[in-house]
Amino acid sequence: MSGELRVLGACPLDCPDTCSWVVTVEDGQAVKMRGNPDHPYTRGALCVKVNRYLEHTRSDDRILYPMRRVGPKGSGRFERITWDEALDEISTRLRAIVDEHGGEAIWPYLGTGSLGYLQGCEGVAGRRFWNVLGASKHWLNICSAAGSSGLFRTQGTAGGMDPENFAQAKLILLWGTNTLTSGHHLWKFIQDGRAAGAYVVAIDPIRTRTADQADQHLAIRPGTDAALALGLLNVVLAENAQDEEYLAAHTEGWEEFREEILNHPVERVAEITGIPAADIHSLGMRLAHTRPTAIRATMGIQRHEGGGTAMRTIAAIPGVTGDWRHPGGGVAYSTSGHVRLNIDMRDDLLAKPVRTLVMTKLASQLDDVKCLWVYAANPMASTSDTNRIRRQLAREDLFTVVMEQFPTDTVDYADIVLPATMQTEHADLHAGYGHMYLLWNEPAVPPPGECLSTTETFRRLAAHMGMTEPSLFASDLELAEDLLSGDHPSLAGITLDRLRKEGWVRMSYPEPFAPFADGFPTPSGRMRFPRAGQAYVPSMTAREARPGALTLITPASHTFLNSTFGNNPELRRRAKDPVVLVNPADAAARGLESGRRVRVHNAGGEFLADVEVSDRVAPGVVASPKGRWPKLSPGGANANAVVAERDADMGKGPVYHDNWVELSPCDGP
Repeated sequence: MSGELRVLGACPLDCPDTCSWVVTVEDGQAVKMRGNPDHPYTRGALCVKVNRYLEHTRSDDRILYPMRRVGPKGSGRFERITWDEALDEISTRLRAIVDEHGGEAIWPYLGTGSLGYLQGCEGVAGRRFWNVLGASKHWLNICSAAGSSGLFRTQGTAGGMDPENFAQAKLILLWGTNTLTSGHHLWKFIQDGRAAGAYVVAIDPIRTRTADQADQHLAIRPGTDAALALGLLNVVLAENAQDEEYLAAHTEGWEEFREEILNHPVERVAEITGIPAADIHSLGMRLAHTRPTAIRATMGIQRHEGGGTAMRTIAAIPGVTGDWRHPGGGVAYSTSGHVRLNIDMRDDLLAKPVRTLVMTKLASQLDDVKCLWVYAANPMASTSDTNRIRRQLAREDLFTVVMEQFPTDTVDYADIVLPATMQTEHADLHAGYGHMYLLWNEPAVPPPGECLSTTETFRRLAAHMGMTEPSLFASDLELAEDLLSGDHPSLAGITLDRLRKEGWVRMSYPEPFAPFADGFPTPSGRMRFPRAGQAYVPSMTAREARPGALTLITPASHTFLNSTFGNNPELRRRAKDPVVLVNPADAAARGLESGRRVRVHNAGGEFLADVEVSDRVAPGVVASPKGRWPKLSPGGANANAVVAERDADMGKGPVYHDNWVELSPCDGP
């Protein structure tokens, strides 16, 4: 067809699959997008969300020009201005803040709206600019911090199995992960394993669509995962099925950890977890006698007070069974630990050390911040304790700049809004945290209106402020070359020219990949088992069990990705109104029926949802999917209004699945 062009790219969103895609361009317009059939993990398929991505780039509410606030903060009223006017005002305000309060009064608040190494949360360009200004550092802890910290303490890295090797497993534990909603490409490899005889178990407080497809579902009490891991290992020891040779060669602290396991017999663990003792024993027997066993545990499992310990103890399982010996055995949490790009945040540009502000502590740490600069983030929809955040963002002494594509709740509180490009309009380098590939995203079409990429925005702002540091003006291709310039063996043979030509390249790791068959990247080279008393830290709601009280779980939505697509009309139509799943016993105790609108509330706040009476949740557990924009939700709030600003046990991770709530009938709209 005349004027047709195929452009290779990559999905930027916060999903482990990081799909390779192909955009068809005709006469300068992107007319079709599909999953790349040549990519071994994508295999030609995108998800229900990203299938509408091209439509999303052309949405009527797309922000196309710089804007200045003209109404009260929160009103969402703006006037269009030029880029020069925007940069003038920003430059003046930033210099005044630095002069009066110091650079640390600036908080660059970066989220996971894009996972790109150039334009997104991994981006180096913005960090260089902020270092020259002396701004505070930003700790992006919202996603995986607790679990990653637990894995580092056990195995020296958050990296684990190559998920493609699930095809070789004989027992597959999907632990706290809804694969068919969050990272569905793994399911193909699970199916391959199943076809060869693998048994699939879903361990989840909710009977998800993934649990429906598993051979068995264990409805675990939220926040008790580490106890279950110990109970399963108790059966392994009773069967004398531990791998003594692997334990002796590649682990430390075994005798102490062994005593901890023996202190968690099946009957005790059944009381803690709410799982029948017979089911724990049965799965323990499978674990004892099935090699290889593959465990998939993703981010939802660690969003509670004991989240780091939960991942640490689950990661100990293949150390006891010796599954790390075998391709197809071990734990897959994130492959990001295997990504060894040359990431230099240029801390040498700082005139002096600066403080670090924590992403999920936005409500409490904004007090002495004078400029909040938000990009690739929508904290009003995604961060804990949104009522306090709303009050902070309404401060007149807080200068807020938001780089965005759409008029989010966070944009409504901005003083200046800068129009941002979307993935089909800029270059970026990606690495999946659920597979072993690097990907290049080539821009397919020019940006609409006056949208600029993140990298270009910071280049222009640096020039406008008279900065002269050469690295601030590196082009996107130069930044990408720097990232690929490291000498780690995993980058062998991978060049930017090759990536741009092929679209994706597998990192240079063996196939099949058994990362810890011969040891671990710890100082001793051994797996470090938890010490006595450190293998099970219950969540708050598990520790403070209250008769009749309800623990709120906020799982991923099938139609939204975090808050991305929260304004898409078709996906909103499919999602319908917010619901809260309630077990029949809990509904009966409160006189609630399906379809009844309720206030889900606690001391922190409330949101509105329609009851769906369902045995998909156990008694004492309620669930309401995340991802709603507050202003597009009934009552103007989403589930984060009731999520406390507390830390998990490790990494300052958030506690989205560790909050008491109550349900009360609501007679309003």
